[in-house]
Amino acid sequence: MGFLFVNASIFSNYSNLKMNKLKIAVQKSGRLNEDSMKILKAIGISIDNGKDQLKASARNFPLEVFYLRNGDIPQYLRDGVVDAAIIGENVLIEKGNDLTIVERLGFSKCKVSIAVPKSSTAKSLKDLEGKRIATSYPNTVNQFLDRAGVKANLHIINGSVEIAPNIGLADGICDIVSSGSTLFKNGLKEIEVLLKSEAVLATSPKISEEQQVIINKIQFRLKSVLRGRENKYVLLNAPNDKLDKIVQILPGMNSPTILPLAKEGWSSLHSVINKNDFWDVIDELKANGAEGILVCPIENMVL
Repeated sequence: MGFLFVNASIFSNYSNLKMNKLKIAVQKSGRLNEDSMKILKAIGISIDNGKDQLKASARNFPLEVFYLRNGDIPQYLRDGVVDAAIIGENVLIEKGNDLTIVERLGFSKCKVSIAVPKSSTAKSLKDLEGKRIATSYPNTVNQFLDRAGVKANLHIINGSVEIAPNIGLADGICDIVSSGSTLFKNGLKEIEVLLKSEAVLATSPKISEEQQVIINKIQFRLKSVLRGRENKYVLLNAPNDKLDKIVQILPGMNSPTILPLAKEGWSSLHSVINKNDFWDVIDELKANGAEGILVCPIENMVL
């Protein structure tokens, strides 16, 4: 009979790897789930998630993903069941004001708004004094009612809040609004925006030092991807006598890259433009002699 001798440190190292995995929660289904998985893929994390799985591991990163109901995630964070979560800020405001947001992610944007039937004369939150408001965000609504000095009766509904005015249950609603199409289909109009929300990365108050190191790595990657999404890479040609003016228009991250062209008296400039200023900058560049302008998306922007 043969004997197999194995170094005990191998098992110890394997155990530590398992223990040191970061547990991150994402919404079980829906648009936020899809956007969350896209951002994890964009930062180079490959998830082996099959259909209807509630937990999946990354192949190339110390990470486990837990697929949970959005409204349950704040309590899981609070209890330390998960170390971090990609979650809508509106859910944290409603159920997790004590939790820490470490990064705003810029996707899954929405509003939490007050809406009333189109036939209603109400034009603001104050016009709902003494009225009935149906919502699944009672804490959020109560906070804003208190600030506005308005007293109203809340009907807490989990699910299709928009139907409440049509069946006589409420005079208005408070719910999340993305495109506004759901309000339109249910004969409602928005009269007040209580808050604007986006997906955020939040952490548990019980996160360990080891897990915090992993969070820091994720944040570094996220910042690089998010910077890339906010900017465009620009290449252009310009006559040398116009360079000073064009450099003023194109500061880049520090300063633009300038390379001489084979054509005498001309140079090529490479720089970065914020996407919000893009067309204004392009118009100004053309007006100052820039030619052959080429614009490219930026996958990652590491500073």
